[in-house]
Amino acid sequence: MAVWDALLSAFRSALIFLSVGGNYGVGIILLTLVVRGILWPATWPSMVSSRKMQDLQPRLAELQKKYKNNPQKLNEETMKLWRENGVNPAAGCFPLLLQLPILWALYETLRRFDFSHASFLWIATLAHPDPLYLLPILTVVTTFLQSWVMLRNSPGMTGNAAQQQRMMMYLMPLLMGWITLNLPAGLGLYFVVSNTFSVFQAAMVPKVVRPTTERG
Repeated sequence: MAVWDALLSAFRSALIFLSVGGNYGVGIILLTLVVRGILWPATWPSMVSSRKMQDLQPRLAELQKKYKNNPQKLNEETMKLWRENGVNPAAGCFPLLLQLPILWALYETLRRFDFSHASFLWIATLAHPDPLYLLPILTVVTTFLQSWVMLRNSPGMTGNAAQQQRMMMYLMPLLMGWITLNLPAGLGLYFVVSNTFSVFQAAMVPKVVRPTTERG
């Protein structure tokens, strides 16, 4: 608990420091961007590895068909395929898990902070839900864009997995929008900024990971 309390205290101090001119809306935006930026090395390897795995799905399917009666050979050829294309199925898994407590601590810091006298743009107080519902709408839009970009980054996904991904692309934004309706506007602002960062990060993946057909 001491470590957890220290983390919350550090985030609280950072929020106050980054709230330029006492504007906590700016503080939320900057703190979210700083934390997500620091966590980039933890999330990026997982996203790149996932894209590479999806890119190799057609070739993996060919191997599964070719060696369906020889599991040992299939395993050898699969490992060879991954190795030749620089794919590690476990890449980024552990760092990805490490970021969860940090993001949860950031959320808890914003949830517990007293924003009762903090205004931002059209919002009179960040402690109450957005009266114009713009943040819930932006949460829906950014969550949808995040899901859409991630689906676009998975060209090899087919069948039930692809159908489930498309279903979540429409259901998750609606769920997040509904949740944000009753949350303090400070948390809604955090969701929008964090989602926007995720969209940018996911959009960078295709620029870095070339299709296997383009790799010598």
